Amino acid sequence: MNEQITGALFKQMVLHGAAAITAQKQSINDLNVFPVPDGDTGTNMSMTIGAAVAELRKTAPVSVDQAASTTASALLRGARGNSGVILSLLFRGLSKGLKGREHADAAAFAAAMQEGVSAAYKAVMKPAEGTVLTVSRLAAKRAVDTAAEGETDVEKVLEEAIREGYDALAQTVDMNPVLKKAGVVDAGGKGYLLILEGMLAELRGEPMPETGEETAVQDKADFNVFSTEEITFAFDTVFIVRKSTPDISLDGLRTYLNSIGDSLVIGEDDEAFKVHVHTNIPGSALNEAQKYGTLELAKIENMRTQHDDLAAGKHVQSVDDLDDDMSSMNQSAQAEAPAEPEKPYGFLAVCAGEGLADVFRDLGADGVVSGGQTMNPSTESLLEGVEKIPAETVFILPNNSNIIMAAQQCAALTDKNVVVIPTKTVPQGITAMMNVDFEAPDAQSITDAMTESLSTVTTAQITYAARDSDFDGFEIKEGDYLALEEGKLFGTDGSLQVLLEKLAEDAAARSASFISLYFGEDVSEEDAQQAAEVFTAACPDAEVAVLPGGQPVYYYIISME
Repeated sequence: MNEQITGALFKQMVLHGAAAITAQKQSINDLNVFPVPDGDTGTNMSMTIGAAVAELRKTAPVSVDQAASTTASALLRGARGNSGVILSLLFRGLSKGLKGREHADAAAFAAAMQEGVSAAYKAVMKPAEGTVLTVSRLAAKRAVDTAAEGETDVEKVLEEAIREGYDALAQTVDMNPVLKKAGVVDAGGKGYLLILEGMLAELRGEPMPETGEETAVQDKADFNVFSTEEITFAFDTVFIVRKSTPDISLDGLRTYLNSIGDSLVIGEDDEAFKVHVHTNIPGSALNEAQKYGTLELAKIENMRTQHDDLAAGKHVQSVDDLDDDMSSMNQSAQAEAPAEPEKPYGFLAVCAGEGLADVFRDLGADGVVSGGQTMNPSTESLLEGVEKIPAETVFILPNNSNIIMAAQQCAALTDKNVVVIPTKTVPQGITAMMNVDFEAPDAQSITDAMTESLSTVTTAQITYAARDSDFDGFEIKEGDYLALEEGKLFGTDGSLQVLLEKLAEDAAARSASFISLYFGEDVSEEDAQQAAEVFTAACPDAEVAVLPGGQPVYYYIISME
């Protein structure tokens, strides 16, 4: 029985909740009714609460107020995607409800849960029922009612809240038309309940689930679990590299390191990246990594000799100190003062692919944050981009509907004036930048011009099906090509050519005058030129341009104006 939640207990509850959702994040991702590869709910919620885990592990909170405040602050900055932002809002309100408390009894915790729901509803411009908002609201109400009935055991109150939450979750199928058509429950609501279940499990003293996360791989191998003959790659290699550019892609490095070793883990932020790999040629690993930046620190251990030393009971120096060095580097980078305003307006765009980034820079963007579909950047990443721009007002172009809310959180975290233009696609962002008057007398006139321009462009995209699905009348098989238009499924086929022809016909029906094809990293320029010819044939009077976007996931991003 638990009648009080202390700071230490709250910390462990959050850690357990994070482990619970991480262990089942793929099952939450699978609830996604749209079969395109994207920044799925389970992944975003797991990464968001993971930011709180990282901060809490550095602290020993003496009060529930301190533990909840640390959690809320980390969640706010680490929020990814709409589901992550809403999760951060639920914990922000919870923190507000626990403010000033050394510990919380059942009634106080229940009231704080309801405060979290209020914070989430207030922040969402158009709250939709049949979502995590519904689930959290009904769960919190049941918690408050249970406490009001005289229940003093926090465990029982949370248990009742979760039970009510699952009843509400089951109803989301009928409350949301999209979910009803697919026959699934709301992914965000399910994710939230998994976190609450993890918190309840901590109160009950249950062990944390194994997450199997790549990030859980130890930087220092456990030499006692294998013999020297079983060590395929001898050198445990860990190093830190200061990036040459904040948005440099590490995909090439990842591929190379996997080819010369195993147990690869790469962690990164905007400033630096850290690599752990087992290999027989550590020098080659370091040389390759320096193509991506400046080597800062490195540690190489021979696992065979260390195994023998450990077996003999000798002390072995660890590479773990590099974690502290990486942390210090991150803190130093984060501690950099915001760029002093040198001009009235600045622009920050979000996109994936060096070609697209170059387009935005050429149009006047001061900064580009790498991200998009499958990799929604956190609020912290966006905030760092804002702070680096020497302008009084910074306009953010999210270029993805699942990044807009995270961008909006930046306004409360900086002294700069932040304006989020609600661009949902890269072509919308490009069109918005093309309509900027850099000599405008005020920010509002720029905001109006950029926002009004969004309706002049139609966006089409071609990607692939990430899973089998029966969606909106289309029977989709994993691996099929998918064509999207304005975020809606336009067509699916086993032939890319067929979809290009259908989109070209649609462009002709729209009387498009300007058509731009941005081809992705998996498309050759020759194939892109052939795709452009399809549009030229269907729209002979239109100006058709082909540009290297370099984006992942999407073979083509097509702008029609």
